[in-house]
Amino acid sequence: MASSPPYPTHPGRHPGGHSGGARRHAHWWQRPWVRYGALITLLALSGLVILALVREQTGTEGFLVGLGLAVLPVPLLVAAFRWLDRVEPGPWRNLLFAFAWGACAAALMAIVANSFATRWIATETADPSSADTLGATVIAPVVEESAKAAAVLLVFLFRRRDFTGILDGVVIAGVTATGFAFTENILYLGTAFGTDQLTGGSGIASVTAATFFVRIVMSPFAHPLFTVLTGIGFGVAALSPDRQRVRRVLFPLAGLLLAMGMHALWNGSSTLGEYGFFAVYAAFMVPAFGVLTWLVVWTRQRELRTVRAELPAYAVAGWLTPAEPFALGSMRARRVARQYARRHGGKAVARAVAQYEAYATSLAFLRHRGRLGRAGTDFVTRERELLLELWHRREAARPALEHAVRVTAPPVPVAAPPWAPYGVHGYGHPPQARPHPAYRANPYRF
Repeated sequence: MASSPPYPTHPGRHPGGHSGGARRHAHWWQRPWVRYGALITLLALSGLVILALVREQTGTEGFLVGLGLAVLPVPLLVAAFRWLDRVEPGPWRNLLFAFAWGACAAALMAIVANSFATRWIATETADPSSADTLGATVIAPVVEESAKAAAVLLVFLFRRRDFTGILDGVVIAGVTATGFAFTENILYLGTAFGTDQLTGGSGIASVTAATFFVRIVMSPFAHPLFTVLTGIGFGVAALSPDRQRVRRVLFPLAGLLLAMGMHALWNGSSTLGEYGFFAVYAAFMVPAFGVLTWLVVWTRQRELRTVRAELPAYAVAGWLTPAEPFALGSMRARRVARQYARRHGGKAVARAVAQYEAYATSLAFLRHRGRLGRAGTDFVTRERELLLELWHRREAARPALEHAVRVTAPPVPVAAPPWAPYGVHGYGHPPQARPHPAYRANPYRF
């Protein structure tokens, strides 16, 4: 068995023992806590303003009813996107930011811009009905998808290490759109409840019930479906080398345009007659949802294959045990490892195993990008950081992963070979095992 590799040098120090001093002289506005404080303040102010605007339009009672109904699909949608991100789960702070941006900042921008544009069109055309139609089919898709795309852009620019592929774009875009739909549903459901209060509508025939059925039951995935197209564009850009700047700009723009187009088609379905909504729903929305679901599941399976293909290089070098690449490349084995760790070591050990799985997956993706020439200039530093994180958690993770391999590995049939055995009087020693030529002993070289 290979001996343990030497303990890696700390990634925060440069050769020669001097820690990075460039950040010590950063201006006060460049410090992380200043940026975080400004962002939190912006989102909080946006939330307060949007709360006041929605409550003004729906009334207190309508707001509470809309809030209670609009929250119902949120846990399911967030859980679905978190499930898609299980291979390399991103930090929760990114999801919290995405949801808060969609529910507060994007919703505020959409309400203000849509109201202003609709009033301007009504003033110019002197036809309020056409202004509402034009605002819903042209102005709203452009404004809303641009506002939601801003969250994806911010994570792409400032959380680049957490944004490495298509699934990351899908998850950030989907959670942002879930937050936006949450606020929008409060407004629509609260307004519908107010209408029922004035007209005396109740039961199945009420406006609230119809709005709930259309927005919560039939199409809770509508806004996430639109914005996911933008996220896919950013995900493809994340997979592109830094030198391909045109591609890194065109793909997000193409995704944004597709999102706007599908959003416009969805909003315009109400102008296609009595059954226009159902026709668009059946002919476009359901097939698009199916295709995108297949795409993200296929991408997830592809990521697992990447893990199984890249990690053996680190097993040959002694950083991982030979069984770990298989366990880390199987979602079932990962789950079994976490369950074993929780049962025998408690929540802290299970958390360490989950972190070990996430860091090992990031390491596999990093090596994959490096082999394809897509890694950044900080490849070696990032690799050492990830290896250091694995080193700290190896004692907790390895027993659980080895147990998972024993439980989930398929049985290997053993049978006598049809050819002659080694030696004359029996089986001799097989040739010394050598690593596959696709993997080098030194994981730092390609």
